[in-house]
This record gives sequence, structure tokens and C-alpha cells, in this order.
Amino acid sequence: MLNNTFLLRFAVSVILLVHSIPGMFNGGIIGFGAYLNKSGLAHLGVLLAWLIKLSHIGAAICLLANKWIRIAGGITIFILIMGIVMVHFKEGWYVVGGGRNGVEFNFLLIFVLLAIMFPQGISLRKKGG
Repeated sequence: MLNNTFLLRFAVSVILLVHSIPGMFNGGIIGFGAYLNKSGLAHLGVLLAWLIKLSHIGAAICLLANKWIRIAGGITIFILIMGIVMVHFKEGWYVVGGGRNGVEFNFLLIFVLLAIMFPQGISLRKKGG
């Protein structure tokens, strides 16, 4: 039986793989690295671009294997938040339609990852109280 958590893990894995693998072979990492360099990361841009793309592939593998979900999800959420801070926030909310390259897609991925990481939910109550 394919449960909802598997379906979400599969969907996010596909997104992470399709977002990462082509850039490794079509020069996208060089462009991404150059953007990161211009954003104030000195000459670490290409290295960081590779690390980000490789982390996405690692996270996709973890999600598909249902192993180390919280670690993979936490790293990916951190990268998505940094993407919001460095790129998407200044573009507004919408990815398409009312704008371009906005926050909404990263926002959705963050909360889907949280749902995957904590399938029983997150309690906001103090334990023992």
C-alpha cells in the first residue's frame, strides 16, 4: 500500500533530483556558483553550488529509502530558507502568475518536508505538564 507519507517522499525526491541533476551536466552549477560569488560568498560559490546540489541528491535518496529523514529534511529546509533569504524574498510571493521566482514554492516544500519529518505532528505543549 502506498501511504501518504510515501507519496510525499516520492514527490519531493523527484523535485530534488530534477532540480539538481541537470545543472550538474549543463553548466548550471557554474552559473549558480557565479551568482553565489556575487552574493558575497567570495570564491566559494561553485563549491557551495556543488554541495547544495549533492545534498539535494542525498536527501532524495534518504527520502526514497525512508532513512535519516529528519537529517536530510533539516539540511534541505536550511537550504530552502537560505534560498528564500538570498533569492526569492526580494521577488515576492509568486513563482509564476503574479510574479516570478518568488517564495511560494520553497514555502510549500518546507512544510511538506516538515510533514514528512514529523508524520505524527509537532506538539506545541510542554511534556509532563
